[in-house]
Formats: sequence, C-alpha cells, structure tokens
Amino acid sequence: MKTLQGKKGLVVGIANEQSIAWGCAQAFYEAGAELAITYLNEKAEPYVRPLAEKTRAKIIMPLNVQNDNEMDNLFKAIKENWGKLDFLLHAVAFAPKIDLRGRIVDCSREGFLTAMDVSCHSFIHLARLAEPLMSDGGALLTTTYYGSEKVVEHYGIMGPVKAALEGIVRYLAAELGGKKIRVNALSPGPIGTRAASGILDFEAILQFARKKSPEHENVCTQAVGAFARFLVSDEAQLITGNIEYIDAGFNIMAA
Repeated sequence: MKTLQGKKGLVVGIANEQSIAWGCAQAFYEAGAELAITYLNEKAEPYVRPLAEKTRAKIIMPLNVQNDNEMDNLFKAIKENWGKLDFLLHAVAFAPKIDLRGRIVDCSREGFLTAMDVSCHSFIHLARLAEPLMSDGGALLTTTYYGSEKVVEHYGIMGPVKAALEGIVRYLAAELGGKKIRVNALSPGPIGTRAASGILDFEAILQFARKKSPEHENVCTQAVGAFARFLVSDEAQLITGNIEYIDAGFNIMAA
C-alpha cells in the first residue's frame, strides 16, 4: 500500500546497506514517499549515493551534523525543491572509541560533549530547521536503544547519551504537538550495523538478545523500516512522545 504517497521525507544516517536508516529509507520509498538522503562526507558518498539513487532520491547531499553550513544548505535545498517536509528520520550517533570502550567514570569532557552533540543536539537542530517546513504537521523520528534504560555491558557512555535523547523526544513532542508535529523514537534490538562494530563483544550482545527475547530472534533493518513507515504515516497521527521497541520482546523480560 502506498501509505506515504505524496509525502516528502528526509533520511539522515545512512552509512551503507546494513544501516537502520537504509532499511527505513527502503520502506519509505516503497510506500510512495519522495526522499532526500544525506551522506557524511566524500569518503561515505560512494557507499550512500548508489543506495539513494535506488530510491530515486530527489536530493542527495553531504551532511555532517556538526557543520551548521551543511545543515542550512540541506534545508535550503529542501525548501527550494519541495517547499515543505512531511517527515524526518535521524539515525546518527557517535562517541570517540576511547570513550566508548572505557568506563563512564573515565570519559573525557571532550568525548562526552562530542557524543551529546552528534547523538542528541543534532536531533534538536534538525527539528528546529524542519519545524517551519511542517506547516501542515509532520513526523520526527530518531533511533535509540534499550541501553538507555538498563545497563548493557560494553554500551558505556552511549547509555546515558541515549537516555538524554529519549528525554529530548518527550519534550519536543510536548512543544511541537500543537503544530501537529509528532516526535517518536525507534528502539530496535541490537543490529549488526557499522556503528555497532565499535562496541566491544557485540556478537555476545546479539546472542544474548536472541536467547532472551520471547521470539528468540534478532531484529533486522527491514522490520525497523516497516514500523518507521507506520509512524510517519497518517495512520499514526495520534502517536507521539513514545519510545517504540522493535526487539522481539526483549525489553519485557527480567534480567
């Protein structure tokens, strides 16, 4: 069903075909949406552009979320091409490896601020730029993980960072609800993305999730994309401020 026919959406965070953002982009495109897709830099472009072209993306542009000029240029292009934006997916997170793999108590100020800037403030910045283009309402999505609620071994500093992101989701939902702009977070179970490769013993995390979850399955990007497609559609018009689990039931189980 073309549940997103006529809608315009921005997807931020595709690194390669294993990315959660790519699973979502595919689902959006298959549902009829027209997309704008970003890539981090010149090094990333050869991996992202061919994927973007598969979705016939109208706009394909570089975006380092710490670069204000690139942020402004992206939204200028969206305004010039479409004049509006219906939905946005933010699937970006980063922490310097030395801080990610160390103890939280040893995390450097620079590493903490970088993680918060890239993983959290960038979502606020995108929301601020998207707001005037969502005059008829819209949907903002970000991505989080269960390590924000419970301590997950080796998830380290990203646990507190994702907890902050989830707080941002709730506050943005409250602030923007009057304009019919909905804000939600996808919380998938562990998926073998490039970002996940920076986490120590990630294979053990995957195995534990599969063993503990009621369905005894690991999550795939296609499953996340299917739920994201629903959340940005008109069918989800009264769903906002939520952290939505796509984890085969892992989050309901006691440790």
